[in-house]
Order: sequence, then C-alpha cells, then structure tokens
Amino acid sequence: MKWCGKVFFNHDGGIDDFVSLFLLLQMENVKVIGVGVTPADCYLEPAVSASRKIIGRFGRNTDIKVAKSRARGKNPFPKEWRMDAFYVDALPILNEFPTMQSPMTKLAAHQFMIHRILECDGPITLIFTGPLTDLAMAITREPAIVSKIERLVWTGGTFTNVGNVNEPNSDGTAEWNSFWDPTAVKTVWKSTIPIELVALESVKKIPLTDQVKKQWAKMRKNIGMDFMGQCMAIAPPNTHFQTNATFALWDALTISVVSNPSLVRKKEVKSIVRTHGSDQGRLEQSEVGRPVSIIDEVDRERFYAYIAQLGTVQE
Repeated sequence: MKWCGKVFFNHDGGIDDFVSLFLLLQMENVKVIGVGVTPADCYLEPAVSASRKIIGRFGRNTDIKVAKSRARGKNPFPKEWRMDAFYVDALPILNEFPTMQSPMTKLAAHQFMIHRILECDGPITLIFTGPLTDLAMAITREPAIVSKIERLVWTGGTFTNVGNVNEPNSDGTAEWNSFWDPTAVKTVWKSTIPIELVALESVKKIPLTDQVKKQWAKMRKNIGMDFMGQCMAIAPPNTHFQTNATFALWDALTISVVSNPSLVRKKEVKSIVRTHGSDQGRLEQSEVGRPVSIIDEVDRERFYAYIAQLGTVQE
C-alpha cells in the first residue's frame, strides 16, 4: 500500500536533487508543504532559482514556497560539483515561461520548516537529500517539532568501509552529506525522530547507466522525461568502472521510498556518528548506538518503471 501524507523537502541543489523535486511534485499521494535549499552540493542562488522554476513549471500546487538555508558546513563540497545548479537553472525547458516560478519566503530554511510543521495538522514526513544541518538547527531551536515529525527519510551515510569522500582531511570512510556537517548528524541521531536511511550501499543496484539515459531519450517527447533526461545528461557516465562515487539515482530512490515503500526492503541497524578526526562523518554500527532503518534491497526493475511512470507528465 502506498503511503499518503504531508512532506517537507530539504535538498542541496545537485542534479539528482532537482530531478527528485520534480518527481515529488508528480506524486498524487504526497502533499509538499515547503522546500528548503541547503548550499552544500550547490551554489545557493541558482539552486533556489531552479527549484522555484521546477515547482512553477511542474508543480500541481505552484504556491509551494522555497526557503534559503543559512547553513554552512564544516567541510565544503568540491567547487566543480557545486556548479551544476547553474546549468540546471539555465535549461531552456525551465525558462520558456519566465513568470512560472513559485514564491519564496523570507524565513531561513530551518525557521520555515519549524513554522510549517507547527501549523500543520497531523504528522509530517521530512525528506532530506543533502546534509542535516537545517534539521539540527530546527530541533535545537524548537524541540516541540520532534513530536510532530513522523519520520526522517535521509539520503546519506554508509556502513561500508569506503565512502565517497576523497579529501585531504578524510580517511575515505565517510559519505559526503554526513561529512559536510558531522555535528548536525550527531544532533539528529540524539533525537527521537524515526530515521529511514538511504545509504551509499542502498543504491548499488541502481546506477545511472547509459542504458537508462538512452531509454529516457526515447521518451523525450514527454516534457517530464525530457526534463529528467536533460538534467541527467550533465551527470558523468560510468561506462567503464564502478565506484562508491559512481552517479546513481540515489535521491530519486529516497523520494520513491516515501511514496512507494514496497519498492525496497529495510533492516534495522544501531549506529553512532564520528564527528572529529580523519573519520569524521562516518557512521559506525554499535550496540550502544541509536536504531535506524536502512534500505537493504531495491526492486530494480520496478523502481526504474516507477520513475518513468512519474516522469511521464500529463500536460
């Protein structure tokens, strides 16, 4: 059975974040109550602009407000990765109708999230496809929101020995969304919010292959599939090798888990977070750690079919 409910979405402006925002807007069983943008895997201004254009062009409710984050990470993403937000913001498909943009709020992203959670009836699901800094700031400032959060679904972390960080101050065991602000992860881990983790190992079966890109290209007459194809054309190919840094449909899986949990299998893991030293940002299994639910298996074919179904926009 598909879940139905209200969602606050916080992303960090990568290519897959924008595709995930688009997909989230197509889900009939999801009501998006707000969007926050964190300047982690992006530059903030173009990422906010692209988000507003995506909502304006593809959203069923174009009144969804977008908020800028004031978060700053301990370990910045590489500049080359952050440039992608400029490319997406400039796509002709998002600029054909200049007036089609959703409104912005003057509140900072963590303040806006607090406001939306407190004013909504019923539980809220949080989706974070970037670092957890805004959530850590929100629950520190207003602990009362925790009781209204049904769950956090987070793209981040890994329990393998090899992460996707290759920086001078890292031993390579961390994942980037955790590495950007390890202290924020620890703050969230100390809370009672139920956590569903879509980790590096969760997406090993769903890489963004040339075959997937070519299949989407065949469907480009549909405006939604054309948008996804244009975005993912920016992503590097993985024709000849596979690593933990290989581009996968990671954030898209996180979005899909919320709407269609039958696509995946989960298991419980108890874990702690390393916040200092060369392994900062590393998640480590521990019997004294807090329990999180991690995606263990993905039904690959059903997942790809679901993405294509969502992407086929009825104009």
